[in-house]
Amino acid sequence: MQEKKPCDGKELICINVDKVYDWIVKENSFDISPTGPITFNPAALMPTGAISGAMVTCEVNPAASNPIVILHRENRPFCIDGKTVLLQQLGIQKNFDVSIIVTLANGTIMTSANIPVTRCEQVILCAPEGTNVEVTYTDLDCFVCSTGTLTGGGAEGTMTFSGLSISVSTCQSIQSTFPVTVEFLADYCEPRDDLPTVCPAPMRPKQCSVVFPETGHCCH
Repeated sequence: MQEKKPCDGKELICINVDKVYDWIVKENSFDISPTGPITFNPAALMPTGAISGAMVTCEVNPAASNPIVILHRENRPFCIDGKTVLLQQLGIQKNFDVSIIVTLANGTIMTSANIPVTRCEQVILCAPEGTNVEVTYTDLDCFVCSTGTLTGGGAEGTMTFSGLSISVSTCQSIQSTFPVTVEFLADYCEPRDDLPTVCPAPMRPKQCSVVFPETGHCCH
């Protein structure tokens, strides 16, 4: 094997990276309407009867377990710029945890247990068999559209909403990748110079010369 020599001080480097086969950013939003009693904490502070003046908000996060599941990938021909291209139609299952926050009129904040939510969608990517599909959220948010009447005091610290509707909005980055080894000529990085630390000169506060010393005095 012939030795590969540096060129102009550069070093031939091999590194392992993920090649991006395809990449899209996709927006998606959906509504959920949880029904039945919802458990809140702390249960000891749960009010009874109809609750008025409470503010209801929500939080949404990817599920702690299996937030993204690729259900299937199917080869589909597409005509792009007059050429037939074989792409893949992916079925993606997204799992979320939604929690509801109720702030009572007296300032008490109560948070519900996580409500599991699952949504599925299809996307078209160049993601042939063997590639990895990675989904990350660049934005994930929710807001409470309506609540209906709130009733507390249920068993084990539950609260019931007569018309709860939550809207979830997502902006997701979806990439198909595959690990590869590449080589290129590069310069080795050098550390920057340390910033010098200079002690400041002694400082004296300004005098109020307008009022002191009085005018008319002179120095001898």
